[in-house]
Amino acid sequence: IGVGLVSFGLFFLLFGVLLYFDSVLLAFGNLLFLSGLVLVIGFWRTFTTFFQCSNLRGTSFFFGGLIMVLMRWPVLGMLLEAYGFISLFRSSFPVVFGFL
Repeated sequence: IGVGLVSFGLFFLLFGVLLYFDSVLLAFGNLLFLSGLVLVIGFWRTFTTFFQCSNLRGTSFFFGGLIMVLMRWPVLGMLLEAYGFISLFRSSFPVVFGFL
């Protein structure tokens, strides 16, 4: 279920960007992505991933971008989220690309 939610979240994010940054689709994609992430790796590991001292900068950019998307500033919000996502999950990119 978690992988499906993450997949649908990424689909809605992509679809929201393709439809000229539709903020409703982007917000729904973010919600699905985060809930799927919690189901895949667990609540405690998600919490520790987002709120470690070394990841607070990426977390603040990611959630700041989410808030900007919800406030109907989708372009700025997606830029902030992208930077936060890259900052948060930079160490796991080689593992993911190796798996793919």
